[in-house]
Amino acid sequence: MALTRLRHISLSNLHALHRAAGSATSIYENRKDIRAILPDASERLVNTLKDFDEALKRAETEKEFADRKNVKCITINSADYPQRLCDCDDAPLVLYYCGNANLNSSRIINVIGTRHCTEYGRDVCHNLITDLQRYYPDTLIVSGLAYGIDICAHRTALECGMQTVGVLAHGLDRIYPSVHRTTAASMAHQGGLLTEYMSQTTPDKINFVRRNRIVAGMCDATIVVESAAKGGALITAELAESYHRDVFAFPGRIYDQYSAGCNRLIKSNRATLIQTVDDFLEAMCWSNPQATSPAPLQQELFTDLTAEEQLIVGTLEKADDKQINQIVVETGMPFSRVSSLMFELELKGMVRVLGGARYKLIRR
Repeated sequence: MALTRLRHISLSNLHALHRAAGSATSIYENRKDIRAILPDASERLVNTLKDFDEALKRAETEKEFADRKNVKCITINSADYPQRLCDCDDAPLVLYYCGNANLNSSRIINVIGTRHCTEYGRDVCHNLITDLQRYYPDTLIVSGLAYGIDICAHRTALECGMQTVGVLAHGLDRIYPSVHRTTAASMAHQGGLLTEYMSQTTPDKINFVRRNRIVAGMCDATIVVESAAKGGALITAELAESYHRDVFAFPGRIYDQYSAGCNRLIKSNRATLIQTVDDFLEAMCWSNPQATSPAPLQQELFTDLTAEEQLIVGTLEKADDKQINQIVVETGMPFSRVSSLMFELELKGMVRVLGGARYKLIRR
């Protein structure tokens, strides 16, 4: 983790440094005399490694956060690291993961598209995933938890009992956009949330572009449901193509703004046209087994509540739902603390957020 916090060194150079030294431990042990193991090390690298102790302190803080929040820190040499992504030259050295899905499942696809999806796009996305569930319910669905096609893909997968992973452009101490927190909470127990960013990292614009390489690299195929002439989905498709992954797109009417990107991908032979899940299965050479009925969503019971969480649950048990300010008054805890605890309870599947900052206890 500390390596990723070093300043003035690019990801490609970090990879080269890691390969040459053999391990992050070797780099740290020789940080004051890196030329002992890397005689050709530049003066800039020598100076950069002087900040290693500061970077290590930040990594230790992050490890404490990860331990408290049940976040897995997965290094590129770990067996749990997505091996498909490991094959990409710009793969992150460390990933932070909250979830239970196998990131090396036998079948992993990403379903992406515009944030401004149309009714057509939502229907296509829903039909694709529900039909895929009938044949391969163990397929892992990946997307970016954004508005539009992304959130439609996640929610449809959850409804079908399939696991789904959201790749985030920020740390795991927040959810962006916040209106998707309930979905994210469900995904943490039926899939997962994945990021290369430490906690306290804000969702800056450049981070969304960078996370697209993870979406593309960890999957067998990229499916673009709907996209305008420009957009993040097309960036992901381009990255997937550069990683030699299969890229698919659904066509749309030639005058529809949010089909222009898909139509262009198909026209330029950068994506294979598909209209049904059967088209996709045939192109991927996945055998077409006997269809099955959708599996029901299973909920996990959580009994490991802290004293503060139990206090909040007890408060919510007295009414059908409550506004967060009511909870603050009745528990006597600060607003910031209650807000943080409510998020924890969402992740544990204990509460559901309603409109107007109201919370409802999920009764089992």
